[in-house]
Amino acid sequence: MTVTTQRFTLEDYLRYDDGTDTIYELVNGELVSMALGTGQHGAVTKLLVGTFDRENNRLDREWTALQGVVAIQSPRGDRWDTVRIPDVTIIPKAQWRNLQNREAIIPLNEPPPLLVVEVTSESTKSIDYRAKRAEYCVLNIPEYWIVDPLQGKITIFTLSEGWYDEAVFTDSDRLISPTFPELNLTVNQILQGEI
Repeated sequence: MTVTTQRFTLEDYLRYDDGTDTIYELVNGELVSMALGTGQHGAVTKLLVGTFDRENNRLDREWTALQGVVAIQSPRGDRWDTVRIPDVTIIPKAQWRNLQNREAIIPLNEPPPLLVVEVTSESTKSIDYRAKRAEYCVLNIPEYWIVDPLQGKITIFTLSEGWYDEAVFTDSDRLISPTFPELNLTVNQILQGEI
């Protein structure tokens, strides 16, 4: 839901405080409040963060998985700024440390995340499948997951020659992730929020 018709620049967005705990994305210069997800949404994101971090540790990678705390500036071609906050973001630990003393936003001039995940809801499904897919692709994010409890599927988009190839997984399908090739998770396990 858009909450304002006033257009914000990136600098305005970073300074904005309405005195509430509401989290906003910035879409084409307009603040858009992020609704509180369902319990399933929270269970899925928590499971993925834990799973990705365990896998990063097992493989001795200097990466971290973060739940809804890192924003990414979008390269939309309009004159107004857009900033997205993925449900899960994987970045190098060094990049996360660099965000500790400033707003946790990855601007266009910094390396993109290694992987992002969005968990769809009725109000976000079109944005997740269309707008964010295009934006994350242009940002050169190597892998983008859409976890879709509404349709009981997970789509993994993999960057190839400047565009996303997609693989759709359902039910007891084991996910195939280029970023985490040894991951042993099924769609049902993720949608149930437990392994």
